[in-house]
Amino acid sequence: MYEPTQLRSFLAVAETLSFTKAAERLGLAQPTVSQHVRKLETAAKRILISRDTRDVRLTDNGDAMAGFARTILSAHDAATRYFSGSAMRGRLRFGTADDLAITGLPRILREFRQVYPQINLELTVGQSDQLYKKLNAGQLDLVFVKWVAGVKDGTVVQHDTFSWVGLEQTSLEPGHPVPLISYPSPSLSRKLAIDALESSGRTWRITCTTRQISGVLAALRAGIGVAVMPTSLVPEDLKIITRRFDLPPVGDVDFTLIRNPLANAEVIDALTQTIVGRTLKKSV
Repeated sequence: MYEPTQLRSFLAVAETLSFTKAAERLGLAQPTVSQHVRKLETAAKRILISRDTRDVRLTDNGDAMAGFARTILSAHDAATRYFSGSAMRGRLRFGTADDLAITGLPRILREFRQVYPQINLELTVGQSDQLYKKLNAGQLDLVFVKWVAGVKDGTVVQHDTFSWVGLEQTSLEPGHPVPLISYPSPSLSRKLAIDALESSGRTWRITCTTRQISGVLAALRAGIGVAVMPTSLVPEDLKIITRRFDLPPVGDVDFTLIRNPLANAEVIDALTQTIVGRTLKKSV
């Protein structure tokens, strides 16, 4: 019912709010873009774009059509790749740090599988240092890990800062050891937290050791202690308490994609491009 060429022209106008810019983006003449939009409006039996001599804007029906157009074109492109005989195939052994799995990463991976259904995606979730060892041992093709900013080569997806996290009602007694919730050693956040405390002359004690982010969050919510987390991953029911208790700064962190140079470059590039540029907001 709705032609892909018409939908592409409409989306270009919707995103630029300009028929001239849309035509430039698509490499078409402006009258052609206008014709595509008119035909789409005729097919939809709705006015999608309101335009006058001063501006171009979407109507309510235009807003709705923009969402449908993106879905239709995504499915159209995926089907074209699949049935054209050029659909990408292969296996991708992907490892991700477990706290990055509480971001929008699962949704991104789901979208990747929809676009590349013939790629066999094998997922390993663990701690960054363990994943990096598996990568070097040839057991993984691509890893998504946390590293101290600027330390490791790779593709930086997002830059962040570590923060001290606890409940709103968390209290730390002056002169008492800081109750620390942590992953087992070796762990980047554990090492940085302990190094920061000791460098500032603060004593500490481990009150909970857990191998999963779910355990860290459960212990924090139970009020067992405090933990170090990337700031962007702090759930809304927990609080950043760094300044409240004059806790030492821990440092910056990069969410980084690192590849196995011996693995299928085309497949790795496809997933890398899917992840890069996406904001990894927390999902818990």
